[in-house]
Amino acid sequence: MKVILKSDVKKVGKKGEVVEVSDGYARNFLINKGLAVQATNKSMEILGEQKAQESLHQQELKENALKLKEELKNITLEFKVKSGKEGRVFGSVSTKQIVEALNAKGIKVDKRKFIDNAPIASLGTTRVKVELYKDVIGEVICHLSGNE
Repeated sequence: MKVILKSDVKKVGKKGEVVEVSDGYARNFLINKGLAVQATNKSMEILGEQKAQESLHQQELKENALKLKEELKNITLEFKVKSGKEGRVFGSVSTKQIVEALNAKGIKVDKRKFIDNAPIASLGTTRVKVELYKDVIGEVICHLSGNE
């Protein structure tokens, strides 16, 4: 029996896939537990509409990420840190602090999406990369200045 999976099922398939399984497994487990629906003409039509909507949604997310990437190019975040002689920094600036500074400017970025997520521990300008969407990587410019 052909079924359309409503959620990921281990060793069967992923959500939205049309798979062929035995009749008993389909009726007694997959359909009964709400993990799948029988693949009829109407359900295939609904699946096609859902995939089209998901495609449009993903395209919109990518466009928003590209806009955000351009917006990040024009922003420089300023951080004041304690420093000693010869520019030694006491402490560092973490991704959490960068996210908070961006939120203050009205930009929402997930702190887990930073690529080089090591804390910034040197004076001067540092470019930190953040993944905004699949294959869309933006750069946040952080400037650390010290006071002796």
